[in-house]
Amino acid sequence: MDHLKTRGISMPKLGLGTFRMQGDVCREAVESALSIGYRHIDTAEMYANEEAIGAALAASSVPRGELHVTTKVWHENLSPDAIRRAFDASLAKLRLDHVDLYLVHWPSRSANWGAVFETLMKLKEEGRTRAIGVANFTTALLKIAVEDIKAPIACNQVEYHAMLDQSKLLAYLRAKSIPLVAYCPLAQGRFASDPVLAEIGAKHNASAAQVALKWLLDQDGVAAIPKASRRESQQANLDALKIKLDDADRKKIAALPKDKRCVNPGFAPDWD
Repeated sequence: MDHLKTRGISMPKLGLGTFRMQGDVCREAVESALSIGYRHIDTAEMYANEEAIGAALAASSVPRGELHVTTKVWHENLSPDAIRRAFDASLAKLRLDHVDLYLVHWPSRSANWGAVFETLMKLKEEGRTRAIGVANFTTALLKIAVEDIKAPIACNQVEYHAMLDQSKLLAYLRAKSIPLVAYCPLAQGRFASDPVLAEIGAKHNASAAQVALKWLLDQDGVAAIPKASRRESQQANLDALKIKLDDADRKKIAALPKDKRCVNPGFAPDWD
């Protein structure tokens, strides 16, 4: 498994996303993923599954030092006191004394970004999170965090897949040596029926989804966190790492329409 080095942490390029997984289903999914080799688990206070993940981590024999755990603060909790309360609750539910990465889950139009990142940096200084970062930040918002506030942003987690263009955002992140962590890397199942990806998959004895995932993981500075509750799906995503795409494959993927955004809630920023 390749890792991305960023702001003093080492993040496995392939992780397990856990959005919409809860209770025993979530606990069993995390236990399964850890047993077959996953070491990067992604959650958030909004997912309401940190307790289930905490139970899975506690039951696992994987040493804490080998794990990368990310959680996130919801956009309604971005005042300094609310961040602290949310962080304490997340850590207690996860049964950890620190997380590896703590992210702002979504930007808020009312946030005082100076105060937000000052609070996050204090949590980092206290050793309670090893790194801090953001999710769903546009280039304009990143400039505020990175250039104006000079916050040590370890990643930007955004929707990214073979049918959504993120070239502008990637160019900025790469210029600043900040990784992109791709959520919805399989476009919520939309790839399964794509004939171009299926054709490439047939050539490599792989599925369309595996091809799309490998296309992402082949990119410099990009990690991916596909959600997979079933062991078979988790293993299929791991097996995608073995595919060797060639230039002809990449050219076909580049020609796919790149305008399909799966996640766009009413509180989303104005995507640039």
